[in-house]
Amino acid sequence: MIYFDNSATTRPCPEAVAAMTELLTDCWANPSALYGPGLAAEQRLSRARRQVAAAMGAEPERVFFTSGGTEADNWALAGAVRRLGKRGKHIVTTAVEHHAVLNPARDLTARGFDVTFLQPDADGRVTVEALEAALRPDTILVSVMMVNNESGAVMPVAEMARAVRRRCPNALFHTDAVQGFLKVPFRAKTLGADLITVSGHKVHGPKGVGALYIRPGLPLPPLLLGGGQEKGFRSGTEGTPAICGFGAACEAGTAHLQADIDHMAALRDLCRTLLSELPGVELTGRGDAPHIVGFSIPGHRSQELINRLQDHGICVSAGSACAKGHRSHVLEAMGLPPKVIDGAVRVSFCPANTEAEVRTLAEAVRMEFCGG
Repeated sequence: MIYFDNSATTRPCPEAVAAMTELLTDCWANPSALYGPGLAAEQRLSRARRQVAAAMGAEPERVFFTSGGTEADNWALAGAVRRLGKRGKHIVTTAVEHHAVLNPARDLTARGFDVTFLQPDADGRVTVEALEAALRPDTILVSVMMVNNESGAVMPVAEMARAVRRRCPNALFHTDAVQGFLKVPFRAKTLGADLITVSGHKVHGPKGVGALYIRPGLPLPPLLLGGGQEKGFRSGTEGTPAICGFGAACEAGTAHLQADIDHMAALRDLCRTLLSELPGVELTGRGDAPHIVGFSIPGHRSQELINRLQDHGICVSAGSACAKGHRSHVLEAMGLPPKVIDGAVRVSFCPANTEAEVRTLAEAVRMEFCGG
């Protein structure tokens, strides 16, 4: 099998599997327990927090574990409006966010908040100038994803955060960095975002775990109340096997990060070149991120492309795996024609993918859809 759907999920790395196995078999006690096995589990939990924080360029005490990126996004938006809702009712986000941001934002409109959804250009990018034009005195929250999961567009998050700080110093800035984490290098300490979402299973860790970075000094209200775990920010017994797998994956991924990014970027460039040479194939977006290529074959449905490529042992996806069955809101916001949207698929790489696999994909597309 050639697996080209790494934006949906990644294969857990050996380091993550080993860490999870230890926490499931040898170090399985509750990390809140005040006896030897519990203290040992707490030590593993603390190590994982340091590993994830190091990969984010963050202070370990400002990284709070969640059940995944969706919970972290929901927490960021809910916590921000609970904290600042009396100061204003205006929120700015983009029309191409993941549904973990879009749907909470839409829910807030039903609760009396005014949400501005910034539109992207034809390549999927949203500019700093568009954000600045949308800011108002009553803006309390801006949420812009770091990398779009369908177009591969990289948003100018650092510049946007600075613009918000200048124009609306009391507003909070959140970025969903799930697709950017360990793909587009950043440091939480210098990025300028108040809140940053990351996820384990996008970086060769397990599913069911993510984290929210909360900048120092920001008392974000908790989303879940209970026993006071995660310093009272996120109650519930920590899922230590998944968390430790996440930490191990982060440590493994940072060991050769730039080489991996360069390798994926080379695969992206080769893939775009080979596909662009095929008649009837249209690339979607410019693919700023190193690991994402979108393309379409108008006149064929996305599911047909997926099925026929699978016959060649190649796995690709039709946009976000979290919104299956719906036409891509990202490609619609980019203004692409319906025929292009309906025939669009996404290819996404990881460091284990090879040039030979990319050439196999291009040849399969040529054989199946370009006259052989």
